Amino acid sequence: MSKREELIKKYAADLKDKCGVTPNMDLLTKVTIGCGPSIYNADASTVAGSQDSELQTVKNNFLIKKLGLKDSPALDEAIHSALEKYGTANKHKYRVVIYYLLTIHFKKESVYK
Repeated sequence: MSKREELIKKYAADLKDKCGVTPNMDLLTKVTIGCGPSIYNADASTVAGSQDSELQTVKNNFLIKKLGLKDSPALDEAIHSALEKYGTANKHKYRVVIYYLLTIHFKKESVYK
């Protein structure tokens, strides 16, 4: 099993166990691949939910640039909703899991087709 496949299994487990979501494995794999080499970097692979700069990065680089959404308060609300769903007590929030939840939330699965 490759390192990427191991990480995808870990992300799927987090989605199921911590978020109560049964993941679409094809979409999860595509979101993982879309994150590129950042998934292998301990710092870049997670989202610091308490840092405003990190939340702006998620909004600007993922929601606006990748998913093609317009900047609005709804984007911030969706990010906070995804973080809540993942669990505020959970220190390690994987970027792929947050991106997956946001992709589903905005019904933007077509970006990964």
